[in-house]
Amino acid sequence: MGTEAPTDRRPTVDSPRLLLGPLLRHVDETSATVWVETDGPCFVELRADDRSVVERTWSVHGHHYALLALTGLPPSSELPYEVAVDGRRVWPEPGSPYPPSVIRTIRPDESLRLAFGSCRRCAPDDRRARRAFGVDALAGLAERMVLTPHEEWPDALFLAGDQIYADDPSPELTKRLKEAHDGGSRAVKAEVRDFEEYTWLYHETWSPHAVRWLLSTVPSAMILDDHDLRDDWNSSLSWRRWATAQEWWRGRVTGAFASYWVYQHLGNLSPGELAEDGMWATVRSTADDGARTRALDEFAFRTDAEPTTARWSFFRDFGTDEHQIRLVVVDSRCSRRLEPEDRAMVDDVEWQWVLDHVQVDNLEHLLIGTTLPFLLPEGMHHVQGWNEAVTSRRTWGPVVARAGEWLRRLVDLEHWAAFRGSFEQLTDLLVEVTQGANPPASVLVLSGDVHCSYTARARLPVPHPATAVHQLTQSPFRNPMETPLRVAYTAIEWAPLRRLWHRMARSAGVDDVRIRWQIDNGPWFVNGVMTLVVDGREARVEVGEGDVRDGRSWLTRTVTVPLTTAVRPVDQPAGRWRATKSS
Repeated sequence: MGTEAPTDRRPTVDSPRLLLGPLLRHVDETSATVWVETDGPCFVELRADDRSVVERTWSVHGHHYALLALTGLPPSSELPYEVAVDGRRVWPEPGSPYPPSVIRTIRPDESLRLAFGSCRRCAPDDRRARRAFGVDALAGLAERMVLTPHEEWPDALFLAGDQIYADDPSPELTKRLKEAHDGGSRAVKAEVRDFEEYTWLYHETWSPHAVRWLLSTVPSAMILDDHDLRDDWNSSLSWRRWATAQEWWRGRVTGAFASYWVYQHLGNLSPGELAEDGMWATVRSTADDGARTRALDEFAFRTDAEPTTARWSFFRDFGTDEHQIRLVVVDSRCSRRLEPEDRAMVDDVEWQWVLDHVQVDNLEHLLIGTTLPFLLPEGMHHVQGWNEAVTSRRTWGPVVARAGEWLRRLVDLEHWAAFRGSFEQLTDLLVEVTQGANPPASVLVLSGDVHCSYTARARLPVPHPATAVHQLTQSPFRNPMETPLRVAYTAIEWAPLRRLWHRMARSAGVDDVRIRWQIDNGPWFVNGVMTLVVDGREARVEVGEGDVRDGRSWLTRTVTVPLTTAVRPVDQPAGRWRATKSS
């Protein structure tokens, strides 16, 4: 995949600079990919141990990128790495307070530390911004890593959506957008509307020093959610019809998917998958920036108009062939079916891909990543079931249907519980996985989105004594729920209101689901990061809360929740299963 760089090239005053990155993306037992953006065409070199790879940058929309795949690395190794541009070392940066970035290849010791969460607003790491948005938990994780042994670092980071807020950017970026859009449509005057402006978002969110170092040294997997494009994206057919009729839609959706492919999706793929990716081949083989840009933009718009032409779901394997840990990340946003009588969170093509990739030999733990939680607090689950019935089936007439649609978009009633057919499909998948000859020790659903965090233990409709099933929800990294919504969210779980919403859902024709669950820890309404810890067939989750130490962001580990203890009925008291305090 590499290209020979000219050996006589020397840095000059005008030598290209590293604008963004490096981001360490896909890492397995013997290979790693690293993504960078530079401010001009150049050769980029990645060096680790005695191995190196050189790539010439490629460009779209006048921006220059490289994705370097370093192969043949020793397993179970920790290798500091460097990045050079036209022969001049640009990473690590001179005088950086952070340790050298490292590539840590997968260990065959059946262990994993996977940090995850979602929803991060970009703001300065100062007192004023902390009052508005709290501590940046990702920056806090980075600062904690600096002072902890490498054995306690995450082996990977799953970013479960809403890394950027294209519809609600920071005050600084809002000012820049208004200046750029002077004289344009009022509807999008303070919103991101094309590829160029999406790059501003990514630069803002990935440039802070602590986060930049974190992403350079912890392999990351990423999936998009609604704020990557616009709030309520694909929440309903009426929203879809309204949005696609707007004059700004084509530029917005094209910029969203084109930038997502460049900045996030490419790094989700292994070197082997990259070699089979048609758009990657087009980008690499097209010499002209204009032709390459047109090809990417056409691809981006088509992926929204015809979702089956692209797949954003992906998987990542950890562990070994004998003791496999697999993360299957499900795109629960782009390929939805929205017709009232045929609603689905995931279309048939995407769902078949999911079914094919959860079937793994020697599976110790199955991790299902979906931005939107599968199992919600019970009251909210009933609200969403009722809402789907009255808006899609119109069981209570057109007036209530209109009111239900307004409520859906106001408070985002568009999770798996509001797509009941897909909820049952995922339940069936969990049953199938846990009933095999050698069932995994755990099936864990990792989610974000809802701006609160909790853990829930589930019981499937058939016995599964060998497999623990949990919903693990971590949100936000940095965007706490507003107080009125927090009060409403808590009130819905008050027992009398919860029972009322259950009765309302039943009266609207909503049957009870077959799976049962109980939230045994949370909800917490603070910024934080969850870290899943796997050791053989044992698994636990460490809950970290954003904090401040010596004037800097910090992550304090607050509780540890055991996940793979004996399976209990979810209608028994949860007391002895509650989380233990951590240091």
